[in-house]
Amino acid sequence: MTVAVVLLTGVPGLSAGQQAAAAAGAPGAYAFDEGAPRVEGALSTADAVRLEAGRTYRSTLPASGPVHYRLELDGASNVYVAATAAPPDGGGAAVVDGVKVSVQDGDGRSCDVDTTTFGAAASPHPVAASAAREISPRRSLCKNAGTYYVIVERADPDGKGASPDAWELELTTVSEPRPARAGATTAPDAWDSAPPEPVTGEARRRAGGAGFAEAAPLGEGVWRDDIRPGQTLFYKVPVGWGRQFNATAELGSSSSGGTGFVPAALDLDLYNPVRGHVADVGIGYDGRQRSGSLSPLPHVAYANRHAPRSQVAAMRFAGSYYLVAHLAEKVADDFGDGPVPLTLRVRVSGTPQDGPGYAGEPVPPDVFAVGEQDREAVADGREAGRAGNDTAMTALAVGGIGTGSALLVGLGVWTAAARRRTASPGR
Repeated sequence: MTVAVVLLTGVPGLSAGQQAAAAAGAPGAYAFDEGAPRVEGALSTADAVRLEAGRTYRSTLPASGPVHYRLELDGASNVYVAATAAPPDGGGAAVVDGVKVSVQDGDGRSCDVDTTTFGAAASPHPVAASAAREISPRRSLCKNAGTYYVIVERADPDGKGASPDAWELELTTVSEPRPARAGATTAPDAWDSAPPEPVTGEARRRAGGAGFAEAAPLGEGVWRDDIRPGQTLFYKVPVGWGRQFNATAELGSSSSGGTGFVPAALDLDLYNPVRGHVADVGIGYDGRQRSGSLSPLPHVAYANRHAPRSQVAAMRFAGSYYLVAHLAEKVADDFGDGPVPLTLRVRVSGTPQDGPGYAGEPVPPDVFAVGEQDREAVADGREAGRAGNDTAMTALAVGGIGTGSALLVGLGVWTAAARRRTASPGR
């Protein structure tokens, strides 16, 4: 029998968040932006700490009650604030619990509010919601320069099965300047809403990240990963102006021999470049291969923001769109806690178009752009692939690895070398 002595000084091919999760034996640990300073949310607006545009912060969301943050805004830019809530592993989850974010002016009037919940699986996992101070002809409030407040709270902390614990938060802020020239004030009248054919071909390995900040870059094609019950994987797809995005997720057949049915086993969410929720699809699982596709979405256009439907309005930016896949913890009850094959079929179609031509620079400057660096990130990730992660996970299965090696006592020393995958920042 081979005995493994674990060296935990680093795991090649795995992100810092994935290393932490592996060391703790927890598949669902969220990887926060490593450079994010910690701020404390205030119980009152009077004590609210200021959030600056273009920055990412860490904070804490209490089990009940709201926390407050402050914005100092000009009278010309749209500002988007997103809160990503990361519940602790092993806690409870109410179906309609999640995170709620709102932006209010100095008189307590609402500028915008957004809520994202865990969904039918009631499986705790990272969820994000984004609210805005938007200057628009459709809005009579929140146009002036001044002090505004961000309020973050649980969506349903008293719901059946809700977690009694505090949650960790990741806060992001993005500023969007006005267009240099006035454009359309209504959403495009028509777009191809027919469900596209899923992409076919050989799947390429790509390891998902453990958070928005380390989302794995994907392009059009077929991508393969493995996902464990309770785990959440993050991917990002560059989608330019005029382009149309679609994705299909497939769970492969189980090799565990288990039986049963989990109604909402896989939750696939799509978020836009400011982490606003766009669409989602749930997939049931009975051990046989199952698939589901996001509903058809419009081409990315600045004027989409004027649409009454939230899914259309969310497709208002070019930039990185995030696919977030979560496998419900309940899958382990019927099919074991081993990984389930996950295939993503990603299609990006349509003719590229020019953007709105902003009068200034967004903050951060590259958030609403798709450039050569994004295409290189997809190519680099393809080269790194999942080969290194497969090797690393195999080594973890027999006892863990250190800086590229695990010391095995009894049958000698084995070395498992793995290439580190490339993952650029998620924004």
